[in-house]
Amino acid sequence: MGKAIVRLTVFFEDPFWVGVFERIEDDRLSVSKVTFGAEPKDHEVYGFILRHYDDLRFSPAVAAAAVEKKPNPKRMQREVRRQVLSSGIGTKSQQALKLQQEQNKQERKARSREDKRIDAERLFELKQQKKREKHLGH
Repeated sequence: MGKAIVRLTVFFEDPFWVGVFERIEDDRLSVSKVTFGAEPKDHEVYGFILRHYDDLRFSPAVAAAAVEKKPNPKRMQREVRRQVLSSGIGTKSQQALKLQQEQNKQERKARSREDKRIDAERLFELKQQKKREKHLGH
């Protein structure tokens, strides 16, 4: 069992505040996107993590860059400030989110196709039954 790194980035994506969870395990990156609505406070984000982290649906894992060593605190603080000022999420995260979106789209299409097929079969059987009932007395 390897070490896992989880990073949460919260940013404003008009008209909602969005959080992106990035999970790096065994040099594989998977991402989950959460819409908060109004700007979440720190304690609300912490509470969300405690209550709903297990319910998050992460995207399929993609290859990630090697995990870097922990920088010194001042450098980390400067990098966090830079990340807060710059908007958007990393390209790897965007790719992982897009992959998850495509996967959900395929599942939804398959479900819809199956529902249509079942509905068409039901209507066909209903027509056949009505046809039989019409000719039953003759």
